[in-house]
Amino acid sequence: MSTIDPTMQLFVRGMPKPSPPGGPAWEVALLFPPQGEWSEAEYLALDTNHLVEFSDGCIEVLPMATIFHQRIVEYLFDLIRAFLTAHPLGSVLFAPLPVRLWTKKFRAPDIVFFRPHHVKDVHGQPEGADLVVEVVSEAEENRERDLVKKREEYAKAGISEYWIVDPQEKQITVLVLEGQTYREHGAFSNPEPWLPRCCLRASRRR
Repeated sequence: MSTIDPTMQLFVRGMPKPSPPGGPAWEVALLFPPQGEWSEAEYLALDTNHLVEFSDGCIEVLPMATIFHQRIVEYLFDLIRAFLTAHPLGSVLFAPLPVRLWTKKFRAPDIVFFRPHHVKDVHGQPEGADLVVEVVSEAEENRERDLVKKREEYAKAGISEYWIVDPQEKQITVLVLEGQTYREHGAFSNPEPWLPRCCLRASRRR
């Protein structure tokens, strides 16, 4: 006869008692909506130090960034910001900043560039973007999300360019939107020579 884990007891008979010491604090989960039932407002009101994205009523908690990851983001962000300081074509910001791709779909790119028309309210979230940058984290699940899933989503959202920064392969893949899918513009090992041209192109599309 099977037995029930004591830490799961509160899900049996309607939460009869608190979680025991040393066990997960299951009660905390009950303070939030079930997966599939989150609203945009509930997602945007979520207060956490983790990077969280939103898809069709479900939240997706992403891995915590490492120092190595953040240094790559900082380097690229500084390059793009320096270019935009000399050529004020729009704004560049970095995560965490949820970007609404469409209703009930938010992603938080590592870096996002957008022209003014994407910002309806500076106290809210941008509606789409002109360029998004993702630094691929370790683990196969993260690679699949950035290389495949987000590539499809960003194209569907009409984002002009998507840069995939892959530390494992030591390259940046630049994808340019053509119709409803991305075409690979090129793969680069050094961003400085091509970055200004890409920023200018992204700012002029659409």
